[in-house]
Amino acid sequence: MINTLPEFVIELRQTVKSYGEGEAETFALCGVDLQIAQGEFVAIMGPSGSGKSTAMNIIGCLDTPSSGQYLFQGVDIGTLSRDQRALLRRHYIGFIFQGFNLLGKTSAIENVELPLLYRGFPAHERHAKAMEALRSVGLEHVAHHTPGELSGGQQQRVAIARAIVTDPLVLLADEPTGNLDTAKSIEVMELLQSFNREKGITIIMVTHEHDMAAYAKRTIHFRDGKIDTLPETKALP
Repeated sequence: MINTLPEFVIELRQTVKSYGEGEAETFALCGVDLQIAQGEFVAIMGPSGSGKSTAMNIIGCLDTPSSGQYLFQGVDIGTLSRDQRALLRRHYIGFIFQGFNLLGKTSAIENVELPLLYRGFPAHERHAKAMEALRSVGLEHVAHHTPGELSGGQQQRVAIARAIVTDPLVLLADEPTGNLDTAKSIEVMELLQSFNREKGITIIMVTHEHDMAAYAKRTIHFRDGKIDTLPETKALP
């Protein structure tokens, strides 16, 4: 599906997202232009209703623009069918959510194996890759514990292991520290930062916390469906 290596892994071109018709039409995105290069770590911030979550849904191929373009590795997502977009998500994008989204009665390693199951990996290979992913987040010792037996920080690290087990090109993190205390938040952010630096995974993170955004290489602010005209904030070195 993806055969070229363009300058940007993510590119929004005059992207518009609207809902409703006529006088009831509302705009979540109003002609957004955004470019993200391979290997960047970008934080997206903005008040409620600013369009940041809509932009993330489009970038994650969970939604499509009303007009304009979204290019993923040079491929115009608007030309893909629903099934093709699902395949793109499955093979190229990892997701981390604020609420962890783990299966409650399933062990940590089985939760991490789930994306590999969808991709048809044989059981022994799924197990080996899932264990390696848990090892990379420091949780191989709780591989057979259920989420209820883990702390919030451990659950989020299991969710990160699940997101990176398929070696995604892009990792989307939606408020990944929103349910964690400060110490656990720092652990998670240092982990994400290490995956960006050491594995070269492109990370796009929505957050409302400025101290968490500082871990990114670049911060983009959304307001009223547009990217704020204020200069983009760069993280501390």
